[in-house]
Amino acid sequence: MHIEPGVVDGAKIILSYATAAGALGLTAKLAADSIRNDGGAGALALRSVVTTALVFCFFEVLPHHPAGVSEVHLILGSTLLLLFGAGAAAVGLAAGLLLQGLFFAPFDLPQYGMNVTTLLVPLWATSLLAARIIPSRTAYVELKYRQTLALSTTYQGGIVAWVAFWALYGHGLSVENLAAVGSFGAAYMSVILLEPLIDLGVLAGAKALDRYSRGPMFNIRLHQAA
Repeated sequence: MHIEPGVVDGAKIILSYATAAGALGLTAKLAADSIRNDGGAGALALRSVVTTALVFCFFEVLPHHPAGVSEVHLILGSTLLLLFGAGAAAVGLAAGLLLQGLFFAPFDLPQYGMNVTTLLVPLWATSLLAARIIPSRTAYVELKYRQTLALSTTYQGGIVAWVAFWALYGHGLSVENLAAVGSFGAAYMSVILLEPLIDLGVLAGAKALDRYSRGPMFNIRLHQAA
């Protein structure tokens, strides 16, 4: 999902500063909600350290490959949301992406605004969907495939939509650019199909290891109804 150097450049990149400010504002809201409803500031800080480390590993360790206008990554945004809550997931995505740019991919730093928007706005939308489709009486470890599929589709679909927006904004509606966007979207279907199965596997593991997956490191909703 990384926006490559040169896709958006010149004065056009200013728009990414505005969208990044909005995305980081959403992160602040999600973090405040977590502090208020999900264990307090200490729990959020602990989970954010964990999610930052995980996101950094997702980018640097898990397989990824070029596809069309960008790269296909297994980011596991819905998994992070379910395990650690939306606030910690958002902080981890923003911080993990920044650390990757600072230490391993400085050429990506000018695109940070676009990339962080691409990661965070879909996460916010996914958190809203989770609140709608998961009954308050249901702990996350009890989720069904259709629910995890809906969450993953929303998150990954949002990433595809934002990547497409940046590519079209930067290079226009040429046939070549449209084909590259389409190639990226088609490649991301593999992630949409795989992530719900990973979510279910992780949730099953959390349920089986109940005594180890409670406490301040994990989202209260993982084992408890709202």
